[in-house]
Amino acid sequence: MSKSIQLKPRLSEKSYKQSEALGTYVFDVPGSANKMTIKAAIEVQYDVSVTSVKTLVAKGKRKNSVRRGRRPIIGQRSDVKKAYVTLKEGDKLPIFAAIEEASAAEQGEKR
Repeated sequence: MSKSIQLKPRLSEKSYKQSEALGTYVFDVPGSANKMTIKAAIEVQYDVSVTSVKTLVAKGKRKNSVRRGRRPIIGQRSDVKKAYVTLKEGDKLPIFAAIEEASAAEQGEKR
């Protein structure tokens, strides 16, 4: 049931710092998803305990496309719904595992 929700993690510096400091992970979710379905999907897919889910809808920006010798075309990017998911203390997701392995290897080479 809840595996049908497409959870796409947002990989950025800000989301990486939040995951390290607060245990909060950021996902792009479908606009029709609510907090309860997001919580159930994450618990089923990653086998972790979710403490809280906060959602927001980032409105799409208007963009101008300039065509040579003609009028500009005005378009708009689509809206994006984000979910900020906080996990129980001690739980982690393997989203940033490659980054952590690279930094651990770097630390090992410096020693």
